[in-house]
Amino acid sequence: MNSQQTTHVTNFTPVYTQKYGSAYLGNCQEIIKAIPDNSINLILTSPPFALTRKKEYGNETAEKYIEWFLPFAYEFKRVLAKQGSFILDLGGAYLPGNPIRSIYQYELLVRLCKEVGFYLAQEFYHYNPARLPTPAEWVTIRRIRVKDAVNVVWWLAKTTNPKADNRKVLKPYSQSMKRLLKNGYKAQTRPSGHDISDKFQKDNSGAIPPNLLEIANTESNSVYLRRCKAAGIKPHPARFPQGFAEFFIKFLTDEGDVVLDPFAGSNTTGFVAETLQRRWISVEINQDYILGSRYRFSE
Repeated sequence: MNSQQTTHVTNFTPVYTQKYGSAYLGNCQEIIKAIPDNSINLILTSPPFALTRKKEYGNETAEKYIEWFLPFAYEFKRVLAKQGSFILDLGGAYLPGNPIRSIYQYELLVRLCKEVGFYLAQEFYHYNPARLPTPAEWVTIRRIRVKDAVNVVWWLAKTTNPKADNRKVLKPYSQSMKRLLKNGYKAQTRPSGHDISDKFQKDNSGAIPPNLLEIANTESNSVYLRRCKAAGIKPHPARFPQGFAEFFIKFLTDEGDVVLDPFAGSNTTGFVAETLQRRWISVEINQDYILGSRYRFSE
């Protein structure tokens, strides 16, 4: 794949292309077979979750989810570059008829590491403060659970040392840290035993973010939604926010690297990769979703 050209998948025709990438309609398990070994720097995706109630975007039940997902995982590992990363965003689920949680995300993680051969580089948690209080039966009717507002995110890698640079995703300093940098800090040992040396006063242009990503998903009147409505196309009902894709693309890739989203939905990943000048491949099995996803991009 030439870094100066749009990323194409051999023998498949994209639904649309942009300067840096292409979007394909089809089953990613078939399309990914045409992608060369060790050619993808980042796989960033939020596949259909294992939910008790079936959704229109085709989720599997928790019982069947792992067996459904593992064939994809072996292909993901094959196409991933040696220092590449695989970011998997998974929502939680309750067991049918009971206020008890499924542990499918953790069972899947174990098999991805023990069987497929991925390494867990770090776990992240995507907190959406705007999420509605669900499931209603347990949260708002019986009032025996609090609302579920966090997805687990597994950062998996092909080797023990994937490419990453947290300097690309620094957060603005808090006001207290700004005052500390301005006024100085006396080196001392905290009650916890941590030795805070004078190196703590160095201005590193921002704070290192935690593995809790607070990103509200409140898109309600975006260009994407307005254009889908005008064209009579149903938008994807479970879009993840652009800030989520932006964090991991910046953190784990460089300009010109290749990003793959095998369950693209509304193609947030492709749009952000295009904006950040990363090459990208997006695959979506639902025709309405992929036709609508082109409205993320300016004409």
